[in-house]
Amino acid sequence: MLILDGKIASAAVKASLLQKTKALQAAGKRTPHLAAILVGNNGASETYVASKVKNCDETGFGSSLIRFNDDVTEADLLAKIKALNEDKNIDGILVQLPLPKHINDEIIIESIHPDKDVDGFHPTNIGRMVQGMDTFIPATPYGVLLMLEYYKIETKGKHVVVIGRSNIVGRPMSILLSGDRPQGNAYVTLCHRYTPKEETVKMAQQADILLVAVGIPEFVTAEMIKPGAVVIDVGITRVEDATAKKGFRIKGDVNYEEAITKAAAVTPVPGGVGLMTIAGLLMNTMKAYEAN
Repeated sequence: MLILDGKIASAAVKASLLQKTKALQAAGKRTPHLAAILVGNNGASETYVASKVKNCDETGFGSSLIRFNDDVTEADLLAKIKALNEDKNIDGILVQLPLPKHINDEIIIESIHPDKDVDGFHPTNIGRMVQGMDTFIPATPYGVLLMLEYYKIETKGKHVVVIGRSNIVGRPMSILLSGDRPQGNAYVTLCHRYTPKEETVKMAQQADILLVAVGIPEFVTAEMIKPGAVVIDVGITRVEDATAKKGFRIKGDVNYEEAITKAAAVTPVPGGVGLMTIAGLLMNTMKAYEAN
């Protein structure tokens, strides 16, 4: 059984990017620069943004962390994004979600220039992705593709079952894996909350590659996994646990202990897709820099 270790795969991506930034520095050029906007002090968001800034530093990227209180107006946030759009030294812009309820996520995402949308959420980039055109792939799906590439997981002609249809993971993954690309050409079944549970189980049992992104801890059990399947767990949830030092444990959407008894390869949580999401973000930032 192969553990699809995100730490190892992301380290390979970052090593490649570091080589590029060192070459840029040696040539007297500036390196890619990512601007991250954080609104409020949500603990999980703080952790995610700090990790992104740390990874930028490790790959030789410049980064800026721009903080706003959670009572910031939508107009002030839009004004800052406009300034970043116009700054030629900023290659990528990301706004950490979720945002406070008084701010419209869609308006904010659409205000980021498509050429700096390194999270890959702008409708222009989503449209280009759907048509198979060159674009910024959403960071988590891109990270999954990079992991499949690193571990040489064959997707061509394979039956992929995606459970979850979010715009961030499930829907783009179903499009990318069915597309004509190196980590694609699979035939894809997409299950979601309105798929009868017995049908979801039935489809999962037929999957050569099972990708789960539903946000329900340990939703997938051993009975749902085809022997020898590849299982990609995108879920990450804090579950209260009084016996844990921090008072909680991180759980994925797959029961890992059961999965490893049947699957040929499984991503751990934590230490799997989450690290590859940042690798995808860094790759997109380099792409934006090269196009700038």
